Amino acid sequence: MTVSATAAESVLVETPYGRVHVTDTTGKSPALVLMHGFPDDSRIYNQLTPHLAARRAVSIDFHGFGRSDRPTTSELLPGQRETELAAVLDARELDQVVLVGHDASGPVAIDYTLSHPTRIKRLVLMNTYYGHADTLRLPEMIRLFADPDLSPLADAIVAEPQMIQWLLAHTLRQFGYPDDNPPGVAAASIIPQFFGDADAPHALTAIRAWIATVFTELAAQDRRIATGALKALTVPVTIAFGADDTYLNPDLAQHLAGLFGHADLHLIDDANHWPQWDQPERTAQLILEHSERP
Repeated sequence: MTVSATAAESVLVETPYGRVHVTDTTGKSPALVLMHGFPDDSRIYNQLTPHLAARRAVSIDFHGFGRSDRPTTSELLPGQRETELAAVLDARELDQVVLVGHDASGPVAIDYTLSHPTRIKRLVLMNTYYGHADTLRLPEMIRLFADPDLSPLADAIVAEPQMIQWLLAHTLRQFGYPDDNPPGVAAASIIPQFFGDADAPHALTAIRAWIATVFTELAAQDRRIATGALKALTVPVTIAFGADDTYLNPDLAQHLAGLFGHADLHLIDDANHWPQWDQPERTAQLILEHSERP
């Protein structure tokens, strides 16, 4: 399918932690707000946004990633990502949006929606997680960077570019993505976070800071689930997972759907961890169909 180019504005939004980069396309409201996890940036949506041409799409580089400012500390504060999201919504004058969370930004999307349900028309969750689950399989690289007991090993790997390159290539292969394919999501969005590019330096400090919070945040998410807050959420939820993801997998998608009072669950065939890149037209159609429902 041929799609036309969409006019886009590239801006930096002030937050309490530094400036975050936002790409804001023209289109109808409510806007689709697109968030990334680690270790990538808003460019994971580059293949998707042309298929959303009729709708306004706002994609965010969280602080430390993509073209956003780099952190001066190696610590990610509790609630920081939600605060960054709120700053973007306010700065871009977005009253009610369809909030799309992928990977580690899925919990950000859920927590923000729990706190500000009237501001979210629909919550869309793609290949993500929330709380502990028997079906959750964290990638080995994430476990390495998240375990404080393995910090000396992680430090040694990060200090050697060749070791980082090997670890990243291994991880991408495990996900089913080649790291040497120029048009691929790895070259477009992931590798620049580890090695930098013409637009920005590497994001290693931000990557490690975010990953270091994983186990603590999983425990906090378990507590929120136990309160029944997700079951009581009245904002409609759409869960769309790439069916070929062996880490954040279809069984996890089923578990995640069960945490809410009602959620639409969809598996996208021939798509892996980044369905918005692997099957952009199908993913866009799914998001649009659900976001336009009353």
